[in-house]
Amino acid sequence: MKLRFRVKGWMSRETYEELTEFSRYLGREGDRALFELDAEKMKASGYTLRDVYLKLSSLEVEEDDLKQIWETYRREHSVELSLEEGTIKVRSRVYLKDFLSSLKGLSYDSPERAYLAPPHMYSDLVRLLSSAGLFVEDRVGLLGARLPREIQFKGELRPYQLEALRAWEKNYYRGVIALPTGAGKTVVAIKATALLSVPTLVIVYTRDHVRQWAEAYAKFTDAAGLVGKYYGDEKTLGPITISTYQSARMMLNKFSSRYSFVIFDEAHHLPAEKFKTLAYYLAAPYRMALSATPEREDGKHAEIFPLVGGVVYHKSPQELSEQGYLAPFVLKRVRVELSRAEMERYEKLRERFHELIGEQSFQQLVEAAKRGDRRAIEALRIHAEMRAIVQYSESKLKAAEEIARRELEKGNKIIIFTQLKEQAEEMARRLNALLLHGDLGAREREEALRLFKSQSSGVLVVTTVGDEGLDIPDARVGILLSGTGSRRQFVQRLGRLLRPQQGKSAILYEIIARGTSEEFQSRRRRESL
Repeated sequence: MKLRFRVKGWMSRETYEELTEFSRYLGREGDRALFELDAEKMKASGYTLRDVYLKLSSLEVEEDDLKQIWETYRREHSVELSLEEGTIKVRSRVYLKDFLSSLKGLSYDSPERAYLAPPHMYSDLVRLLSSAGLFVEDRVGLLGARLPREIQFKGELRPYQLEALRAWEKNYYRGVIALPTGAGKTVVAIKATALLSVPTLVIVYTRDHVRQWAEAYAKFTDAAGLVGKYYGDEKTLGPITISTYQSARMMLNKFSSRYSFVIFDEAHHLPAEKFKTLAYYLAAPYRMALSATPEREDGKHAEIFPLVGGVVYHKSPQELSEQGYLAPFVLKRVRVELSRAEMERYEKLRERFHELIGEQSFQQLVEAAKRGDRRAIEALRIHAEMRAIVQYSESKLKAAEEIARRELEKGNKIIIFTQLKEQAEEMARRLNALLLHGDLGAREREEALRLFKSQSSGVLVVTTVGDEGLDIPDARVGILLSGTGSRRQFVQRLGRLLRPQQGKSAILYEIIARGTSEEFQSRRRRESL
């Protein structure tokens, strides 16, 4: 199609010569000079349609002629993005290879004549192509989606929460926020929901977390009627939906095209093999991940967290305790001695263990065992036996019992943390304590928590099922009877004691067997502070 334009009135010789650098003069139509764009002249003088449009915009050119030039430029420089069957497809008449060369993870489908990208690249593609001067026809539509109505935040952020939110905003509304248990990560995310007011998906780890988040939205916003819950037997989708990791994984394609903002709660679970697809295949352009300690011992966070935006804000329990936002706390190591027979058996096994593993790391050992390596399998069996000797040592159980009875006499509320169900059951029997482990039914667990919360003093023994979602503000004493070297687990367990109350101070006892791997584990996990 030939593009012509008409210039009103008189023009100077200089203007005429500038116009004929990219067009041909055709004569006059009444009081207007008529020109036609010349492709060869444009190429020779380096003019693009955009340059022509900008030049003519400063002159008295017919509005319809300018519009036609702009629409032609737009059509020839447009890129279409769509979300089809779990894949972003990028189609254009423009040669895109040079524009997209900085992005990894793209492929080209010749029959489709489209670049293919995982959905997590959606916002990066829009931003990159738009900044290159191309016109993005966004058929995905998540960047322009809004909630049915604006929602209002009814709370007030603490200074460090506001800092976290600002850091996330500056990172294109993406990023991992690492704050200790009890520091109010949920409130930051709810404020972000109100700030964006876009369709929002909250992904949590347990059913209890679904309930807690729904209660938090009711408390801190006016979002009543907008919040749905999707998990187990309750499957209600809303403009704001709270779902578990497991349920969200099953609904990935539907969720991907529906929600603009995704919040990953307890985000250290996200890099797990069965959940990392959520980071790849949700198209949500706005992302927030929350965790007390985002780093995983296996290092898999390094692969997934960049897809969320990387860590944008971090505060340790020590920092917030010193600033008065968490209860002050003391860590106290209590070393116990294994019996002579236990220590002799332990040392013999340790010597054999090191013979088998050589220079391998523990993670390499696990991977070798998965491949069927007999020496690795034997080494892991020995390692488990070594742990059992330490964990079930009478000296550890006796020390925990003595500390608990002493703290009970002071009228304190105590949580005993263990790794093992059998150990937890034995401690609960000795202390006539409430018990919480994964083999108990949901109702039994809820009843144990209800009773413990209602007591002014008492003991609750928990296994790893209590590492997340345990909210007992008046618990001030913790006894770490058995654990791992995991810094994340340590911060989570400590965090159960740090919810601030008037006059509250907390203490966490670590009971470790002298001369065993527990000495190293204790040093390692304290590094998180």
